Amino acid sequence: MSIGSHIIGFGGYAPERIVKNSDLEKVLDTTHDWIIQRTGIEERRWVHDPKLATSDLAYQASLRAIADAGIKKEDVDLIVFATSTGDVDVPGSSPFLQAKLGLSGVPYYEIRQACSGFIYGVTLADSLIKTGLAKTALVIGAELQSKYLDMSPEGRAVSVIFADGAGAVILQKTEVSSKKDPQVLASALHADGSFAKELWIAAPGTAFGAQRMTKEMIEQGQHFLQMNGKYVFMHAVTRMPEVLREVCSKAQVDLKDIDLFFFHQANMRINEKIATDMNLDPAKIHNTIQKFGNTTAATIPLGMYDAKLAGKVKPGQLIAQVAFGAGFTWAASLIQL
Repeated sequence: MSIGSHIIGFGGYAPERIVKNSDLEKVLDTTHDWIIQRTGIEERRWVHDPKLATSDLAYQASLRAIADAGIKKEDVDLIVFATSTGDVDVPGSSPFLQAKLGLSGVPYYEIRQACSGFIYGVTLADSLIKTGLAKTALVIGAELQSKYLDMSPEGRAVSVIFADGAGAVILQKTEVSSKKDPQVLASALHADGSFAKELWIAAPGTAFGAQRMTKEMIEQGQHFLQMNGKYVFMHAVTRMPEVLREVCSKAQVDLKDIDLFFFHQANMRINEKIATDMNLDPAKIHNTIQKFGNTTAATIPLGMYDAKLAGKVKPGQLIAQVAFGAGFTWAASLIQL
């Protein structure tokens, strides 16, 4: 018998405002067909209230995860928050989420592994539970990216993709006697910072001179999200299958034994190519990018919540989470429900 952690609750939240491709045709010199062909996205969610922050989206997802778990919020003794779009640069989003939840004194981590952040977060929380430092962890992935987008025709290749949303799970301590018991079965994490500038926001920052932000930076659009799409695609379709095979090898699990795959929702074409190359059953892959867009750290937990609402997530299943994103970072985990 050993100590592990298992998921006891799922939560998710997407803003009410639906932005269809036809809405973007009016401002971005693009078309519905162009967006569908290149990304598979039909619509996405952007916040409707400009006063909302990333922690507000995370708060809603957290409440739903806590309710789904059937626990009191006071049972949470660890918060792990994955986001690249903090409420503020310092101290980020985690303290604001903690305060909104009324969990003063509960430790929090805020991690910035972008699209892989949620898997990194689950791995961190699982490790801390196994060492006895926590019993019940709230793990969140949340992003508010609509405020980071260049809404001129020059920004269309990026701005049609990214969206706002949040997802969360509750991980709780459990005793494990076999790999069929509910648990985080295995994880694999990787990164290569030499590619950081292929998907990034350059400013504001401390790396380019005496000031964090200048008029010239704004005029050059350095405060908007920038992406080398072809380069990201090329690496994603290589790294995601690699890390999925690695985590299966760690857990001594065959691909055919996995009941559901949750791939990061960056681009439907990436996920379709991975499924084809790995000979995966499309019915086992739960995609949400068509209706939520790319919500970065939120795509996997929001996808799991969406799948649960659809009746696709059930006890006893083996699920895989796989992601690739900015940094570059890539990761995978296997979770027995």
